[in-house]
Amino acid sequence: MTFSHEQAAELAMSALLHVLQIPDLASGFMGTTGLRPEDLRQLSGQPELAIHVLDYLLEDDARVIDAAEALQVRAADFLTARTALAGPGSFGWEAD
Repeated sequence: MTFSHEQAAELAMSALLHVLQIPDLASGFMGTTGLRPEDLRQLSGQPELAIHVLDYLLEDDARVIDAAEALQVRAADFLTARTALAGPGSFGWEAD
């Protein structure tokens, strides 16, 4: 499946909402990215935030699987969405 830029951004924002609903994930995301709550408000809708969210999920298989189940998407969709936002090869490898 391919994603348009808009579809990829939508999936990333759904993933962000998923992350923020789980305290351990939210804390990990904020700590890993160095973002503060006010940063989330400023970056809302920006491609950089979407990429940060997708990168955070993609760092851990369990996060990807849990988010995919919660959002009812394929696990590979997160990498596909990231590629749609940042361009091919931007993550170092491609989804099938």
